[in-house]
Amino acid sequence: MTDILNKICEKKRIELIESKKRCSFASLEKILQDKKNRGFKNLLVNAHKQKKNNVIAEIKQASPSAGIIVQDYYPESIAVNYEKAGAGAISILTETFFFNGTLDHLSLINQKSNLPIIRKDFIIDPYQILESKVYKADAILLIAAILNDNQIKEFIDIAYNFGLDCLIETHTEKELERAINIGYPIIGINNRNLKDLSLNVNNSLDLIKIIPNEFAVIAESGIKTREDIIRYNDVGVFNFLIGESILKSSNISRKIKEFIF
Repeated sequence: MTDILNKICEKKRIELIESKKRCSFASLEKILQDKKNRGFKNLLVNAHKQKKNNVIAEIKQASPSAGIIVQDYYPESIAVNYEKAGAGAISILTETFFFNGTLDHLSLINQKSNLPIIRKDFIIDPYQILESKVYKADAILLIAAILNDNQIKEFIDIAYNFGLDCLIETHTEKELERAINIGYPIIGINNRNLKDLSLNVNNSLDLIKIIPNEFAVIAESGIKTREDIIRYNDVGVFNFLIGESILKSSNISRKIKEFIF
């Protein structure tokens, strides 16, 4: 089985070389207008403390596991629908080659929605952190599988300096233990293995047992029904990153409301 995650990161390194040629880190710093943040981290921490279900609704046209998800893809319209339906935040895929995303969608959605926005991409370089803020993200995803502990700590510090929150994403018990030791208050557990795209819907339920209660946990991938949410609530999870099941539903608003109760 090809390591999809490694393949994506290899492509990302090549893409970064070209991006830096077009616009240097110093140039990005000059472009940056403000460091306002719409409160992504606070939203998740408060949902956890109040035991109130919160959905980070994801926008993406495609994925390596599902192929094309949305044919007529207008991310700004999807974002407006998400906000009206009661989503707490928006996750937008900006990776180009495997998810058909683009950075421009960040600023486009920022103009159309008041919700906090997390840039979901494969962050491997400080350049991407500043880039995220220039394009109006409020938070970034840091994937433990592609970053070592020192990189994660460094990237958290850089993000903080630019007014960005972070979400540390884990999949295995070892990655989760690393995230706990780093101590950032919000940790995602992905039910999907990004290396081979296999899905284990019980992954978050199994790993939650080792997480101290002071961390806000976000369950990611494979969440499809109200019954799934109830199972997570029973073990203390109230934040959810959900994309495919919402995007494929015939009624986005009704589907999101199914998860928020």
